[in-house]
Amino acid sequence: MTRIDATFQRLKAEGKKAFVAYVMAGDPDYDTSLAVVKGLPGAGVDVIELGLPFTDPMADGPTIQLAGQRALEGGMTLKRTLALAAEFRKTDRTTPIVLMGYYNPIYSHGVAAFLKDAGKAGIDGLIVVDLPPEEDEELCLPASAAGMNFIRLATPTTDARRLPKVLQNTSGFLYYVSITGITGAAEANAGIVAPEVARIKASTDIPVVVGFGIKTPESAEAIARVADGVVVGSAIVDLIGNGRPVAEVLDFVRGLADGAHRA
Repeated sequence: MTRIDATFQRLKAEGKKAFVAYVMAGDPDYDTSLAVVKGLPGAGVDVIELGLPFTDPMADGPTIQLAGQRALEGGMTLKRTLALAAEFRKTDRTTPIVLMGYYNPIYSHGVAAFLKDAGKAGIDGLIVVDLPPEEDEELCLPASAAGMNFIRLATPTTDARRLPKVLQNTSGFLYYVSITGITGAAEANAGIVAPEVARIKASTDIPVVVGFGIKTPESAEAIARVADGVVVGSAIVDLIGNGRPVAEVLDFVRGLADGAHRA
């Protein structure tokens, strides 16, 4: 059982929904990013999504694109991202970390070397948005064999024929994208999301967590009521990009987490 599996099992026993927070590794710099990440569990975050900076983040909107650019300009790399995770693990052995990004940096590092290094750094799961299920032998299956969850995305356009393929090797949780389009583009609507989550849950026992378009404690609560958890990324990254102090960022995160946990 991974830390992700254990976290969802614990939350279910407590009758609570999961709050997942996304931040870009190295944004706006290594030290500030590490301070934010270290503060997330205390702000109520159940699972940390750590963005891996990449030059061509095709699924991301301007907020996260700019965060990646800032991180890359500050010298952030895959190795430094794993170093940040390892530093976090020195004081937190329980909070799951999901590394979210694109396949190119992993491929360049070498899959076997990456999985070894990521395991040592304390990474629990992967979201690699540009690797479809047809490419599971590239990374998904080796990651699963190495004891990591491989988390897949489903979207409003994932129909009944496609869904079984998406689910077949997914573990940890399924990330349901609440809107069509890029990150930060629109606001999630619980009334629209609810039947889609129910449709997916009819086909799988793994938790379904909803992301994209959740920006306030109220929307976090509304979406969490119809799912197993929520993800907030752009709204947090936007504060970091605007140069807000770490304490202010964490206060904002705490409000979002409280909203999700009220559901």
